[in-house]
Amino acid sequence: MRMIMIAFAGLALWSAPPASAQQQDIDAELDAYAAMPNGPGSGKYPAIMEVDPSLPDHVIYRPADLSRLDRRKLPVVVWGNGGCSADAASSRLHLLEIASHGYLVIAAGQILSGPGAENARETVAKPAADGGLPDAAVTADDMVAGIDWALAENARRGSRYFGLVDKRRIAASGRSCGGLLALRVAADPRVKAVILHNSGTFPVGNTLMVGGVDGSRTLLQGLHTPVLYVMGGKIDIAYQNALDDFAAIEAQPVFLASQDVGHGGSFRQPNGGEGARVAVAWLDWQLRHSICAGMLFTGEECELCRAPGWTVMRKSLPDANLRGW
Repeated sequence: MRMIMIAFAGLALWSAPPASAQQQDIDAELDAYAAMPNGPGSGKYPAIMEVDPSLPDHVIYRPADLSRLDRRKLPVVVWGNGGCSADAASSRLHLLEIASHGYLVIAAGQILSGPGAENARETVAKPAADGGLPDAAVTADDMVAGIDWALAENARRGSRYFGLVDKRRIAASGRSCGGLLALRVAADPRVKAVILHNSGTFPVGNTLMVGGVDGSRTLLQGLHTPVLYVMGGKIDIAYQNALDDFAAIEAQPVFLASQDVGHGGSFRQPNGGEGARVAVAWLDWQLRHSICAGMLFTGEECELCRAPGWTVMRKSLPDANLRGW
């Protein structure tokens, strides 16, 4: 029973209907989040979200004024939506925050929530008619298509991204079920950094195949880069899955950061909350080799180790020589 409950939460964010009062609280929270404006993020480059006609089944998050990059190129982050849903705006504040720090973020799906869009509660995947887990609306292949598109646009004369994409700096990230998609994409040799939010795999003997999503721990074998897990504490239904992943990963450095915010993380907070701040630092460290960003994770007294409300676990991370790692 425990595995079934975890599967629903980790893969589709769905379980049995809650009590009426609890449902009202959930609906109120979703309504409040849907009404929050698409802020530009806190970074140096105010960001926007849009659909590019040449990639209609994805949502792009990018600096609004690309001319301000001033010779700085855009690393690419491909994103897997929570629940593997088609709502590529479900984590919009988090993704806008990343983009505002000079990243090109690509989420498979459409804008189905937020100001002027459908109510987010209508986009959550629901169980199949036979009571089983729902099919995934987006796949790892959709995320890979985002990488392919970004690199093609970088090479295409006439593209607004011509010569602006850093093809050496690509990351895969995702939330819950989308984290499992990101793990699949992590095996792509072009990927140089991985971040999983509120996600984790399942034992090999309990492989879950949901709409093409493989949740098996064998996914960890494809890792060839360090990996960051950002979790919501013991009340996060995927927490134990992440702990098991942490124990199983041996070939690559791994950092697990957790705060007691539950499976929903800080995604509905302005600028994506603390979870987005940690994600940006990991990307800046792994992709841009920022020693300042790396201090959040390294050293006996790492900054995140001392941050109020956070608990951390780490394995095989260096204490020095960050640029050489």
